[in-house]
Amino acid sequence: MTKTLKNNDSHFLDPTYEFLLRFAASGLLPGKWFIPKQPRPHKLIEKSGELHIEIVSHCWQYSQFLTHQLDSITRFPPTTGMLTFTLFYALEDHETVALIAKYQAITLERVTWNFQALDTPKLLRRAIGRNQGAKQTKADWIWFTDCDVLFLDNCLDSLNQALQNRNDVLVFPEQLKATCLLKSDNQLLQQACDSAQTIKETEFKHRHFKKATGPIQIVHGDVAREVGYCDSLTVYQQPKDRWVKTYEDRAFRWLLGTHGTPIKIKNLYLIRHEDKGRYKKDSEFSKLRQSIRKIKSSLTGR
Repeated sequence: MTKTLKNNDSHFLDPTYEFLLRFAASGLLPGKWFIPKQPRPHKLIEKSGELHIEIVSHCWQYSQFLTHQLDSITRFPPTTGMLTFTLFYALEDHETVALIAKYQAITLERVTWNFQALDTPKLLRRAIGRNQGAKQTKADWIWFTDCDVLFLDNCLDSLNQALQNRNDVLVFPEQLKATCLLKSDNQLLQQACDSAQTIKETEFKHRHFKKATGPIQIVHGDVAREVGYCDSLTVYQQPKDRWVKTYEDRAFRWLLGTHGTPIKIKNLYLIRHEDKGRYKKDSEFSKLRQSIRKIKSSLTGR
């Protein structure tokens, strides 16, 4: 079945394949049917000491969030281990390009910047960049995240500690601190970041997780290099003309055969926001999506 779905060209039946995969990934079919070789924890190398960790992030018209993410790394870089920060972006996103130029000039002893420009259609399908990052990583562990996640005081050092001597396929932080849904004119999103800026903890609340969802997927480096990120599912490797909903996040867990193992990490933060960069601003669909997000947030706290 893997061979049937694995090719390099898009097909008019791809939307149908993707729709069916969403049901398959819910548990109707075993994920191992769709991956050449499902990884096994007992075959993974346990590493200790100063680990090399790679963080892979995406930014499409979200420079107001990316500035906080980059600032969190420059203000609180790791003091143990090495960090590679990989960002996928598009050259036509001029605000993000300008922000990258600013941070490229900042040198940190234990941090390597890896800014990767993609053609916009490839950027708009997040699995393409994640798959590229997974296949190319040289790190011991690779963290797939989003640009609205922040790594504050001691977060990266606690991550290094939490990953000592582990052979898990997939892990995730069991909790983080998240804002309520912020409007685009919120002060946090409007103010510029600099080295002296801090974010008040009172603006955040604890949020707990039971599985490795979209921005908190931390994968063993050997697993990433071998299987990529939904590499065997062609429909999730096709460029798009708009930012699409990331159903491949669940498919990735399904392929790996695990929801992940929770770990404890300090001072991990998430900025939650009403406006979605993938939707046309002020469109009727955008307004509908904002209303749905508000209702969902009020009912579930997410």
